[in-house]
Amino acid sequence: MLEKVKLALRIKTDMLDDEINDTIEAALADLGIAGVIPMSDTDPLIVRAVITYCKLHIGNTPDYDRMKASYDEQKAQLQTATGYTDWGEAGECEMMSQR
Repeated sequence: MLEKVKLALRIKTDMLDDEINDTIEAALADLGIAGVIPMSDTDPLIVRAVITYCKLHIGNTPDYDRMKASYDEQKAQLQTATGYTDWGEAGECEMMSQR
């Protein structure tokens, strides 16, 4: 995933690899806190969310609010998509009872 993120960020040097890897891990952890379980690091929806998170947190982002809203929307869509959480039927029943 590192190479995909570097390409999206237009970074050619290896000098920032540690920072980028840390940010990738932070993105995956943030998705995990939201209940999203990345099944693979090649899943295009997970990769896109991680890239958006990295664009948001690495360097100076002139359109921070737009990028933040984009990441939040991607995360919300993953939270409700089948196969991206482990909530299963129990989670659905619990969510229905809270309404």
